[in-house]
Amino acid sequence: MGIYQPNQVLPVPSGPLQIPAIQTFGSTFVHAGTSLIYFSLVIPTYNECRNIQSIVEKLSQLLDGILPGNYELIVVDDDSPDRTWEVALSLTPEYPQLRVMRREEERGLSTAVIRGWQAAQGEVLGVIDADLQHPPETLLQLLAEIQRGADLAAASRHVGEGGVSDWSVVRRFLSRGAQTLGLVILPGVVGRVSDPMSGYFMVRRTCIAGKTMNPAGYKILIEVLGRGDIRWIGEVGYVFQERQEGDSKVTWKQYIEYLQHLLRLRFARWPMGKFLRFGIVGFSGVFVNMGVLYVLFDILGLGLTRSLIVAGELAIISNFLWNDLWTFGDISKRQPGSRQRLKRLLKFNTICLMGLILNVLLVNLLFNVLGMNKYLANLIAIATVTLWNFWINMKLSWRVTDVK
Repeated sequence: MGIYQPNQVLPVPSGPLQIPAIQTFGSTFVHAGTSLIYFSLVIPTYNECRNIQSIVEKLSQLLDGILPGNYELIVVDDDSPDRTWEVALSLTPEYPQLRVMRREEERGLSTAVIRGWQAAQGEVLGVIDADLQHPPETLLQLLAEIQRGADLAAASRHVGEGGVSDWSVVRRFLSRGAQTLGLVILPGVVGRVSDPMSGYFMVRRTCIAGKTMNPAGYKILIEVLGRGDIRWIGEVGYVFQERQEGDSKVTWKQYIEYLQHLLRLRFARWPMGKFLRFGIVGFSGVFVNMGVLYVLFDILGLGLTRSLIVAGELAIISNFLWNDLWTFGDISKRQPGSRQRLKRLLKFNTICLMGLILNVLLVNLLFNVLGMNKYLANLIAIATVTLWNFWINMKLSWRVTDVK
């Protein structure tokens, strides 16, 4: 544990949004082992001068009772016109665990949280809103989940006794709609928690240390889930309170940023380099198919059906060889031998044939049922099947197996 010494405004970290494994930036503590303190709670603020004293007082009372001298509160203020940072700084003599950062260049809640974590000393990192819409008492339950072994503990409006105090039908609809959109675009991340829109949670430093963050807007939890090594998640129900002081900062801009964030994480998890190579190889297969068809049907006089089958199969084999050598060459090198290559070829062939069936079904659905233009329908079907072929082949044909 460390000994706190009063300090002035914390310097703002610069460079990549990356949490260090062991904190040294802006340290005002004395090292006594690999961990300085147990818990660091970031409070991002903008024009919260009327709420900051109350939230600091409530949090300090709670944490002094369970982690005396073993926590810190970090107010990260985006240079508020109401000088929230100055009000927070005036509280430091009374609350020695309080630290204050004033950001004059950067803006945004998500980056404020990460900059706060970069300067934090704790092995457990947390975030809470300054407007008292997140009940401070829930911290005790979140810390209990971490102490039980959870990698991340999130406060949720959708479990146990959770809920919202006085939301309009429109706001409830927008909140649920945003969650549903997240499940469609990024199910493997958003679907891990019941309330992915929550801004009230804590996470072990080791789970996100060294990860470069790239958040957008207000939803930092999705970024942590998407980029961190999170295994065990604990959730605690809470009732989202109405703001007592100050103005709400939720606008349509935040919903647009949320969508951008989802897409950014979606494509960050998609290997674009491999996908582009896969597309180039697939395009080359068209020429193989057409060339073989011309030779067999027009020159050698073979029947059309047999020519189409042979041309299609040779194009598939050509695509496989190029993908095995180039697109997924890094994986193929780890699976040498003719037996392994044959297994990959058989899987690739089967998946491509399934893709052909999918293409036919989609064209018929779009053209015959929905009345779409046949060329547009075929273009959509080709794009869909290309994505299908790439993703399924990556998951089944080219994956590391039988390697010690």
